[in-house]
Amino acid sequence: MTASRTIMIVGNGPVPDGAAMVIDAADLVIRFNDCRSCGAGGDRTDIVAVCNTGRPALAMLGGGAWKTSAAVRRARAIWCVRNAGKFETLRPQLAVTHPDLDDLCDDYTDGFLAFAKATGRTFHTVPASTHERVDAGLKQFDTGVYVVPSSGLIVIAEVLAHWQRPGDRVVLAGFGHAGWEWHPFAAERRYVDDLISKGQLSRLDQTNLPAFAQGA
Repeated sequence: MTASRTIMIVGNGPVPDGAAMVIDAADLVIRFNDCRSCGAGGDRTDIVAVCNTGRPALAMLGGGAWKTSAAVRRARAIWCVRNAGKFETLRPQLAVTHPDLDDLCDDYTDGFLAFAKATGRTFHTVPASTHERVDAGLKQFDTGVYVVPSSGLIVIAEVLAHWQRPGDRVVLAGFGHAGWEWHPFAAERRYVDDLISKGQLSRLDQTNLPAFAQGA
């Protein structure tokens, strides 16, 4: 029988005081982009999930600072959160509604794949079906106008759908549900809270940190 795991998905928002030890004790730790969660949010990094289109991708692949950062060096896998085909289908609509986002759909997946291959890391691209499932699920939470869900929410959905094993505990830390104006963060918070209420996720916060620290 396979032992259950704790999968920690760590966003780049604030984490509770004392969370580092709990996060580092998890069986699998997923961080995002430049891994600003490291430090107060621990150091263990198994997977770096990257925004592989537009300006964020270009910034990470250019110059070398991202590639040589401590968190990326520790990671054994790179995930590309944005499916190239899905984003290409968004391009005509965005050209009309958000012309200032003309580079949002520019895809740099090949650059991250080449980096993963060159450094001996595994590589995964989140399928378009995960993005579409998140879009469908968000509809019940009054999203207002938005462009795409956040990378954090896409990764949550991907882990729950395709990576979680029976008995695994999926825990969130560092999710402030705030940031880029064209992510539906208020709806995303309600989406996540709904998953927590159904027992599919846990959120690491100051109230339950002692229980996690004791291995509860």
